[in-house]
Amino acid sequence: MPTCTARHDDLQMQLVASSRGDAIAFAELYDNVAPRIHGLVLRILKDVHQSEEVTQQVFLEVWQRSSRFDPDRGSALSWVMTMAHHRAVDRVRSAEALRRLDTADVERSRSTPFDVTAADAHASLDAQTVRTALATLCPAQRQALELAYFGGYTYNEVAQLLQVPLGTVKSRIRDGLIRLRGALTTDAA
Repeated sequence: MPTCTARHDDLQMQLVASSRGDAIAFAELYDNVAPRIHGLVLRILKDVHQSEEVTQQVFLEVWQRSSRFDPDRGSALSWVMTMAHHRAVDRVRSAEALRRLDTADVERSRSTPFDVTAADAHASLDAQTVRTALATLCPAQRQALELAYFGGYTYNEVAQLLQVPLGTVKSRIRDGLIRLRGALTTDAA
């Protein structure tokens, strides 16, 4: 059985040979370290399928970047394990960023619940504004408008109730609406 030093030396030679395009050395390197790489990635990601994908990406990166390995800075195993750790952490960060985007998107797409209190307050203010504007009308115009719009009577019924001609009721309502519009426009400004 080879010693740890011999094993590390073997990994280093396999990595250096891989940097020169030696596919056999790369296959041996893969066989020697793949279980450890996959185990590390799996511990970080906690998802078998994503771990397999990241492990594959790590070995692609090892093949492409093996010429950058510097034996003076550390062992071949630590170089590959560091690369695997970085890839796995990147995947976790990417998944977390996507989760935050999804959560933010869901929050933005939620409809704001109808605020009954605010609607009631606006209705109360609107009613007060209309009452104030109605007070500016002469009594005949106000009475005709109130019967027609608040009482629900037709123009003919208002004419009968007030005992005035239909044309007079129409004139009072029209003139009253014009004055109301002027009063409400002044209040809004």
